[in-house]
Amino acid sequence: MSNVGLIIEERAANIGNFMVGRLLPFSQKRSVGPFVFIDHMGPAKMKDYENLDVPPHPHIGLSTLTYLFEGSIMHRDSMGVAMEIQPGAVNWMTAGKGVTHSERTPEYLRHSEKSMHGLQIWVALPKELEDCEPSFSHVEAADIPHWEEEGVSYKLIAGTLFDRKSAVPVHSPLYFLEIKNKEAASINIGEHLFGESALYILEGSIHSDGENYEPKHILIANDATLCSFDMAPNTTVYIFGGNAFPEERYIHWNFVSSDKEKIEAAKQAWKAQTFPKVPGETEFVPLPVYKAK
Repeated sequence: MSNVGLIIEERAANIGNFMVGRLLPFSQKRSVGPFVFIDHMGPAKMKDYENLDVPPHPHIGLSTLTYLFEGSIMHRDSMGVAMEIQPGAVNWMTAGKGVTHSERTPEYLRHSEKSMHGLQIWVALPKELEDCEPSFSHVEAADIPHWEEEGVSYKLIAGTLFDRKSAVPVHSPLYFLEIKNKEAASINIGEHLFGESALYILEGSIHSDGENYEPKHILIANDATLCSFDMAPNTTVYIFGGNAFPEERYIHWNFVSSDKEKIEAAKQAWKAQTFPKVPGETEFVPLPVYKAK
């Protein structure tokens, strides 16, 4: 039997003035380990009058991981952090009991042509940390563990794997691994993986269990310990996962929690605009009104 238990294809979603490819959550798979949300941003070529502008919006109960392949984003938050992220670096923001942030094209790029391409990821917090104080960490590209084996390049963006540990300060056992190659290669790393696991194909293709798989798909493994596949030349994949939490995680808009009452309280706080403010910003994203299905 194939080790691929489910295939998830990107679905178009609008995050304001920018279209993304939504990967998680999915109706048949709400999370993979602690990973509860993944958007593929771009690739997009933006004119000199086009910019990424996501005004201040709130989060609770999660950490956000922003990882870019191309472009640049200026992050500002209610903790007073103002940090530009560029390709290969990681912005890791832990919302805890509540944080507000904006994501925009940096000022020096707003009147020139530019590219945008990357991943926006949410990682749920353990129940005992859902109400922790917000925090922010930036890890430069040079500080992300990276190595090469048999012509294949590896980068451990977050978590612990292969007796290596990323500098990103995660809050539960997980991994987020980039694998890239130029020549065809066979990969067998199942003995190192744990918990739930999935593979995202960014470019190129892979062959596994007699099937070929193309870009913009997530493959959910039946058994992480059986992770083996062949990579076509010039392929890039991301393997992510980890230990799932014993409690279900609920998601409403930008709020994640094991407690529906906390989500309801966050909704009311955002409506009343009692969340902490981003210094220097007056705009905000209104709480969406979802139509009953």
